[in-house]
Amino acid sequence: MNDNEEKIQGFTRGKHKGRKDLAGEHKITDIGQVILLVIFMVVWVIDSFFLKFSTFLSDYIPIYVTIPLGFTILIISGVFAFTGLRKVFKEVREKPQAVTSGTFAYCRHPIYFGSILLFVGLSILSWSLTAFGISVIVIIFYEYVATYEEKLLVEQFGQEYRDYQKKVPKWIPGLKFFQKTKRKN
Repeated sequence: MNDNEEKIQGFTRGKHKGRKDLAGEHKITDIGQVILLVIFMVVWVIDSFFLKFSTFLSDYIPIYVTIPLGFTILIISGVFAFTGLRKVFKEVREKPQAVTSGTFAYCRHPIYFGSILLFVGLSILSWSLTAFGISVIVIIFYEYVATYEEKLLVEQFGQEYRDYQKKVPKWIPGLKFFQKTKRKN
């Protein structure tokens, strides 16, 4: 880190405050997630069940496609979010190190990825374009906080985390296309 660069601070709450194995998060992460979830749910419920302002796609996409697709995405969402949460917060690492196993072996932010899939899965269940629009805002929010947290992780774990970034995509498991890597000529 240069002398000109400001050291970024990770925010850790409650019972996790003294844990040296956690890099922390952006201070707006929790409140941002709650606000976006409330906005999404209000918009999704009103659009999907009452006004049906932007749900016209449901007239063209059969329910036998909608239900399995939506619920499959919701199940995958739960797997990524809950296994990621368990890995980070239930397993205390005596020697601080980057978490790279479990769902973290497939994407660097499985908890946030699971949250994004929740929004997408619910949007698919009603094909609410308004809800999909809110989902785009959610994705932008998670990209912002994940990028901030990656700076914290690089600061705390150095080359170990940089190597992990090269091996594992930030978001979509299996799609190295979205991963920033240097090509060898």
